[in-house]
Amino acid sequence: MTDAMINEKVLAWAVDRAEIPLDVVAKKINVKPERLATWIGGNERPTFRQAQSLSSVLHIPFGYLFLNEPPEEKLAIPDLRTVGGDPARRLDLNFRDLLSDVLFKRDWFRDFIQDHAGHELNFVGKYNAGDSARVIADDMRLTLHGEKGPPKTGSWEEHLRMLIDRAEAAGIWVMRNGIVGSNTHRPLSVSQFRGFAIADKVVPLIFINGKDAKAAQIFTFAHELAHLWLGESGVSNVQLGEADYGVHQKIERKCNEIAAEFLIPAAGFPSQWRGSDTLSDNADRLSRIYKVSRIVIVRRALDLGLIDQASYSRFYATEAARWSDAPTSEGGSFHNNLPLRNGQRFTRAVVNQAVSGGMLLRHAASLLNAQPTAILSYHKQDRPAQ
Repeated sequence: MTDAMINEKVLAWAVDRAEIPLDVVAKKINVKPERLATWIGGNERPTFRQAQSLSSVLHIPFGYLFLNEPPEEKLAIPDLRTVGGDPARRLDLNFRDLLSDVLFKRDWFRDFIQDHAGHELNFVGKYNAGDSARVIADDMRLTLHGEKGPPKTGSWEEHLRMLIDRAEAAGIWVMRNGIVGSNTHRPLSVSQFRGFAIADKVVPLIFINGKDAKAAQIFTFAHELAHLWLGESGVSNVQLGEADYGVHQKIERKCNEIAAEFLIPAAGFPSQWRGSDTLSDNADRLSRIYKVSRIVIVRRALDLGLIDQASYSRFYATEAARWSDAPTSEGGSFHNNLPLRNGQRFTRAVVNQAVSGGMLLRHAASLLNAQPTAILSYHKQDRPAQ
């Protein structure tokens, strides 16, 4: 068989980038690790078929292996994550492929909206980091709910779904997914990121990492919503368990301040906190009033000086243990998952374009990470996200 004259430096880069152990890569392409090592060292070359297998396993275009130098990959949006004041470790391949997929969808959706009398949304970038968190949070609530305020909801989980629905109605594209596209073998890492925002004035986007605990997702939503009002795109990894939320950049601190005020306005909260009750009792009672999770309630109490850090840390550890014990799954109904993963308006626009002949089914399938037949099935079911 003809050898593929690949560049060993690019192969070494691709293996490092994928963060897959050498023996695992070798097993996936059905060669011994020692053989793979000779390719990386430049002593031998793989066949074309083996090189194609490598590109598939390492998630790179086949042509990359023949470049003179490894490509320089720049993140399309700012990485705002920090660890101890320093930049966090490099975002992994799953995140990078996820972001590429989201941007691919965004380009189509932006054109679609502009072709259908779309316009810029004035709330994107309406404020800056020097403005009052209360004023910004009030404007966020007014934009989502109008003068009547939010509708009544039965639980904080239902409240989060309502917030997402209201955000979509206001023109904000909200995606919530725990995997890359629809590939259940490529889960997203909560240690890497919890959400990101793209402050596009035509198609502002919020992405929530669906692998995160449901109890934390409502704060991530509010945090990313604040990013849009400040006109600041970025990748976030807010740590509710850390005293400083695990963030050190000014914009992240401001978004946390706005998010907390949006979910639980400081005015009135201290008077409802009962110092004679346990943290758990306060959390249960106030979570029913404010429609947020127990941990968000107790975190607000910490931020407002109603409890000390030690008490909060113990409570957080208990809650986190409960989240770990809770069953997680990326299963469920395809018809429910599709608009959750891709956003309700986006899903509806793509499906409608496909069934009306406005685009090829295979193009629609690539935008929704689904099979063409599934697009038709979804249209017939016409089920909203649950």
